[in-house]
Amino acid sequence: MAFNLEEFLEKDKLKIGDREFKSRLIVGSGKYKDFEETAKATEASGAEIITVAVRRVNITDPSKPNLLDYIDTSKVMILPNTAGCYTAEEAVLTAKLAREALGHGFVKLEVIGDQKTLYPDMVETLKAAEILVKEGFTVLPYITDDPIMAKKFEEIGCAAVMPLAAPIGSGLGLQNPYNILFIKEAVNVPVIVDAGIGTASDAAIVMELGVDGVLMNTAIAQAKDPIKMAVAMKHAVIAGRLAYLAGRIPKKMYASASSPVDGLIEVNRSKKT
Repeated sequence: MAFNLEEFLEKDKLKIGDREFKSRLIVGSGKYKDFEETAKATEASGAEIITVAVRRVNITDPSKPNLLDYIDTSKVMILPNTAGCYTAEEAVLTAKLAREALGHGFVKLEVIGDQKTLYPDMVETLKAAEILVKEGFTVLPYITDDPIMAKKFEEIGCAAVMPLAAPIGSGLGLQNPYNILFIKEAVNVPVIVDAGIGTASDAAIVMELGVDGVLMNTAIAQAKDPIKMAVAMKHAVIAGRLAYLAGRIPKKMYASASSPVDGLIEVNRSKKT
């Protein structure tokens, strides 16, 4: 029977908390030239989740240009994030404001520890996560690629973990595939690789590791043609997921014939005398 991609995507859903998503690509909303371009790229990507930095993108003041006027929230979930927060207290307050504005408790938790690298402060992130989980939030923390810390976030009740592939906005692609594999082995919640994706091949490589999803913003928003890149990322994530499930061939040092050798016509290659 022929392979039906739509049927596969319908069955192979990403489950986070109490929600399911057909797309395993999550996109961001920053760095676009305007909200209209954000909406077009999001639609082209096929993503069903878009992250919004509550401190930078307006979703709370209806009197000002508002992203919610451009995104169909019946099809795409707004995932607020606490980008720009440097303490647990700031992050918790930002998450609570977002819950009031959006009416749901999903939050991408970011507590930054360094302005140059934008690496997360894991101590403050863990502290904020504990508070938010106890208050009923569905918490998706942005973390370093550390399997020990990933396990701690799972143990306190986070719905997923989001380890970085490389520094935010760097476009360097996956820097340490082994740590991502270690995290995938260590936890039972979804592993969504966040930050550092540069192009479609990066997304496919990450998905081929068997992670549950990929989040990206700059790679699409800052591309020369964001809409085309959004489409490329959509297909790259699907291709990587399918390749992982299909199972790649083992790597070998030397060549091996791709055609069967049984039944070959024998040819006398001896030299004539």
